[in-house]
Amino acid sequence: MARSKASHPYQEGASMTQRANLFSVFADGASSDTTTSNTLLKAANDYGSGKATKASVASFGHAVYAGVFIAIAFVFYLTVTTGSDTGWGTTRLQGGLAFSLGLVLVVVAGGELFTSTVLSSVSRLAGRISRRQLMVCWGRVFIGNLCGTLLMVGLVMVAGLYEMDNGLWGLNALTTAQHKLHHSWMQAFSLGVLCNLLVCLGIWMTFSVKDALSKALLVILPVAMFVSSGFEHSIANLFMVPLGIAIQHLAPGDFYTALGISSSQFADLTLSHFLFNNLIPVTIGNVVGGAVLVGMGYWLLDKPKDAHPGALSPHPLTNQPFQRLTINELNEEPAMKYALKSKTVRDVMSTTYACVTPFDSLTKALVDMAKSSSTLAMVVDSQDALVGVISEQDILRYLCIVDFKNNPNVTVRDMMQTDVLFVHPNDSLMSVIESMSVDQDKLYPVSGSGILTDFSAHSMENRVRQSRADKPRWYPVVARGELLGVLKREEVVSFLASVVAPYVVENDAAPKQDLSA
Repeated sequence: MARSKASHPYQEGASMTQRANLFSVFADGASSDTTTSNTLLKAANDYGSGKATKASVASFGHAVYAGVFIAIAFVFYLTVTTGSDTGWGTTRLQGGLAFSLGLVLVVVAGGELFTSTVLSSVSRLAGRISRRQLMVCWGRVFIGNLCGTLLMVGLVMVAGLYEMDNGLWGLNALTTAQHKLHHSWMQAFSLGVLCNLLVCLGIWMTFSVKDALSKALLVILPVAMFVSSGFEHSIANLFMVPLGIAIQHLAPGDFYTALGISSSQFADLTLSHFLFNNLIPVTIGNVVGGAVLVGMGYWLLDKPKDAHPGALSPHPLTNQPFQRLTINELNEEPAMKYALKSKTVRDVMSTTYACVTPFDSLTKALVDMAKSSSTLAMVVDSQDALVGVISEQDILRYLCIVDFKNNPNVTVRDMMQTDVLFVHPNDSLMSVIESMSVDQDKLYPVSGSGILTDFSAHSMENRVRQSRADKPRWYPVVARGELLGVLKREEVVSFLASVVAPYVVENDAAPKQDLSA
């Protein structure tokens, strides 16, 4: 059905298939804290869905690398803490800082680490991935991490690192591994929860920054804390305990003789003890700490009230007003620029729209959109509150999947998206045009912390050509939670054309120059 401004407070807004980053329709002046929380949740959602949908070979390969990185970090930890006499707390802090290298490598160099991958629970809760995709992803990454850590165990044994410092390095490895097997089941589980709570909070914080240096700095202290406090990390244990087992079984007799100990002191370092006394409870604890306390916790706190599990895009509708981009004038005609300076979004917006309810069937929505010649319809509830949008692409994609079978039980709610990028009616039209047309990060490749991210030498003209913004074609116009209209690119172009039409006619009437000379 089609409505006009007089009959309904919401107007039509439509977008292209690539409509992705959308923000909540709260009252004007929504808090920056809410916006930040919603942005982090969206980043976590994209982070998780990206991991679950990554090609299997690439995902497994990156998981192997992550296992290697964590093992390297534990080698660093053992080296730093062996023979240290600086005091118990200081020594553990030094070791924790050294071990943070592992997560820094994972974050900066790229790796799929099981303990951070469990944050993909956010994407599962949001309906972006299926339960099977989630489980396959977790299993693939865990096995890849295991391969990486066991590879490092082999390399460390062949290199004879356990003999460093007259065997004290190996003794440190043995006692560290043995200590991990002496926790009770609930103690190991709790230490696993605490560990991955910190790891995933560190990863969560990295969603707030873009540059590698900031990401690296943000994960150092959480990792240093969990290591120095003795919390249990399942993937680190996949290196540490197998290394202890390997040293206990493969180290020559003179290794123990030089240390004045017997290998029987470490007879409890066995695979069965490792599996049942450490790995299983710690892994479960890691999942609870990361997937539940961090992932599910933040999702429950920050998810939109109107979102639902069936929505394709579960992120909240939050206010993100446009900011004016500072770019060089691109040879605009004076008449066009003068006209734009005095115009706001209100002057150009359209006041017609298509509307459906969450409980309408998809085929009914398709018919209504066709009647109104719209590619997208607003979805409103019984109180005329905007709860989402649905596009022709959403409907056609579903029909293709089900081989074009009409199922009246499948409703708009099952396929609609809950996000929409909007503008305010008093926003400068010039600023909005710049924002919807130019990607500022590409035009000015500088990170949020002021670090240059692209060192290639390009003129401003070339940067402008390469900075095409991936933005919708239509934008709802919202003020104080009320939808007043929609800003369409077509309307913007028509307005600009009307401004410059007299100038174009005048030029067309002028004599043509011979450009072949």
